Amino acid sequence: MTQIAPRPRPGVRTPLLREVYGRLLRGLRTRQGRTLAEVAARAGISVAYLSEVERGLKEPSSEVLEAVCVALGSSITGLVGAAHRELRDLTDGPAATGRVLDLTSRVGSSIAAPADATTGPVLLVA
Repeated sequence: MTQIAPRPRPGVRTPLLREVYGRLLRGLRTRQGRTLAEVAARAGISVAYLSEVERGLKEPSSEVLEAVCVALGSSITGLVGAAHRELRDLTDGPAATGRVLDLTSRVGSSIAAPADATTGPVLLVA
């Protein structure tokens, strides 16, 4: 049986998805020099809730994630892609076992990817 879920490196805790999303969103917001209040207002959520999302304390809905991404001039696709890369980098390497299911691959996928993945907003990750 093929193992799809990767095993984390020994001694490395795999972060929760909400933690990864929060870190990425906070990084993008701070690189843009924008305040929590500004982004929260544009996204239609409270400052306190956005702060909790950025700290990985809340499990936001896809609608909230989309609203925050749009408020930051990005997209939920960019956020998910950046999170995938971060988690892949944590689990790949000489000490890692298993394999990561690459959701960006077109091979064997029943969901067609866009013809040109370079168009549209992109979540930039430093």
